[in-house]
Amino acid sequence: MASAQAPLAVTGRQTELGRLLPRRVQQAGLHINLAGQQANSLLHDGHAWQDFGRKLREGTRRALRAEADFLLHASFAWVLGEPRKDPLRSLADIILECEQAVLSGSTPACVLRLGYLYGPASQNLRAYRAAFKLGRPYWAGLRQAGQFHLHYDDAVRALLAAGGRRQAGQTLYAVAGPPLPFMRFMDDFARRLGTRFPLHVPRLAAPLMRLIVRQEHMQQVALAMPPGLPAPLLPGWRPVWADHRQGLDQVIAAWQAR
Repeated sequence: MASAQAPLAVTGRQTELGRLLPRRVQQAGLHINLAGQQANSLLHDGHAWQDFGRKLREGTRRALRAEADFLLHASFAWVLGEPRKDPLRSLADIILECEQAVLSGSTPACVLRLGYLYGPASQNLRAYRAAFKLGRPYWAGLRQAGQFHLHYDDAVRALLAAGGRRQAGQTLYAVAGPPLPFMRFMDDFARRLGTRFPLHVPRLAAPLMRLIVRQEHMQQVALAMPPGLPAPLLPGWRPVWADHRQGLDQVIAAWQAR
């Protein structure tokens, strides 16, 4: 007889990632903290970082007060890049502060650092689709600065796989593969929509673009991650969409199916 499924407790259920998680799971007593994950994307031009520190701290405190046997804290793989300038450096400090609070709490816990999220559920990716169809340029960042990415479906699978006591006390990673520049990621997306030559905003226009694109985003797409895969990766988990091009194809196919 199959065991009954227990309700899945989530802090941050209202985020795009949270809405994709199942309502019930096999493991009773698991609490997943997604506070701040709405900002874990390169697709919102930096605006989701507004008031991020307060939201992440408050959400983490709520998760720590929850009645749970195990706490899984979703974090951000980009902190591995160790930004040296504000405002991104201050955001990284807050992220590390909350990670430490979770790992030093009384509830057994694990930190899972996720790559930048994308998928069919991303409203910001839909906005890029509309912009590319209108021929608008975008802030592409540096050609050689690679970032970690992760499809929403793979993020859900990773969160559910990491909810076990054998990971207690660890900081693990879930990313789709080695670092990939935002420019290449978005150019490939644009070409799949029929834009053969995606337009980039010239870097000389940075002072003007700050009226539209927040500095956090400009710093993120210029922040290069260390080469190769981060370590340690989540044991026993592998991304289905390791190739971003296949992941983007799945996004477009899912939109078309609707």
